[in-house]
Amino acid sequence: ELVEGADGGTADAGGTGGLDVWRTAVLYQGLHALALIAFGLYRACFAGSDLAGWAFLAGSVLFSGSLYGLALGGPRFLGPITPLGGTAFLFGWLMLALQALRARR
Repeated sequence: ELVEGADGGTADAGGTGGLDVWRTAVLYQGLHALALIAFGLYRACFAGSDLAGWAFLAGSVLFSGSLYGLALGGPRFLGPITPLGGTAFLFGWLMLALQALRARR
């Protein structure tokens, strides 16, 4: 579902008055806020890069921020920004996984 949201979050932007788009933004912002907290706790115990945390933050701003704007009737140029945020989310998860694998060695 993460990949679906990463590139398809704007599909319903014009349909139901934006409520579905708003819910998607809230869901992904909430999940990645929890991921940021977990990453912060992880970083307190293990050395490594902060890149995953920054990617989660950028993803939240770009993905959820653009969806909030679209749900509120913002300009259409926000639509192409949404996949950039989804890509940042995916990059953050990849960086976190790589960092966890390195820590196991």
